[in-house]
Amino acid sequence: MSIKIYYDQIKFRIRKLKEINRFLDKVIRDEGRVPGDLLFILSDDESVLNINREFLKHDSYTDVIAFDDSVDEIVSGEIYISIDTVRKNAREYGCSIREETVRVMIHGLLHLCGYDDIHEKDRKIMLMKQELLVEQIIGRLQ
Repeated sequence: MSIKIYYDQIKFRIRKLKEINRFLDKVIRDEGRVPGDLLFILSDDESVLNINREFLKHDSYTDVIAFDDSVDEIVSGEIYISIDTVRKNAREYGCSIREETVRVMIHGLLHLCGYDDIHEKDRKIMLMKQELLVEQIIGRLQ
């Protein structure tokens, strides 16, 4: 299992990565899954927009896109995060950039664990799980 973070064309850096990685590992195991290879790519709006257009055929900015490479119970994949959109959302929601970054990391990971947010019922379940997890980790990162 490995969790790697790449920074693409941005100055932002995540602090306390070891703590975050341990927490993400625990999230996967608590879901009854096995951690595989996870790659988080933190980039800018334009790069994530291009990925959204090319692979998902969506012409809109987004904070996170997850590509699932999981096999059986092994959770693997790539999660692209736009720090530009994360920064805007953090201002809008009144939280720190760190908290919002962790939120979208968890959101992407939950997608790889099988959660979906297309239908309202599933979205509510996923967001409740997400916010519970954010509360658990944010206190440790202060």
